[in-house]
Amino acid sequence: MHNNNLNHTMRFDVKAEEETNEARNVLSEVYEALKEKGYNPINQVVGYLLSGDPTYITSHKNARSNIRKLERDELLEEIVRVYLEKELE
Repeated sequence: MHNNNLNHTMRFDVKAEEETNEARNVLSEVYEALKEKGYNPINQVVGYLLSGDPTYITSHKNARSNIRKLERDELLEEIVRVYLEKELE
């Protein structure tokens, strides 16, 4: 749904703690699988998040299947949350 009134801030609710833990676990597993296969994990995950194309993620250790269990916005929420919490401490 698109909000045409630019004077108001849209609210985006973050998922429950279990879902953020799942996102963190999936990202860790995918990172390790990509690293083991010789890929640059950051580049590959960014490619996946921007495009939605699962071929950016290796099938090694079921990484491709696991990352597709979550919506990309859930993964982005976790990445942004961890980054901001670390930077703002």
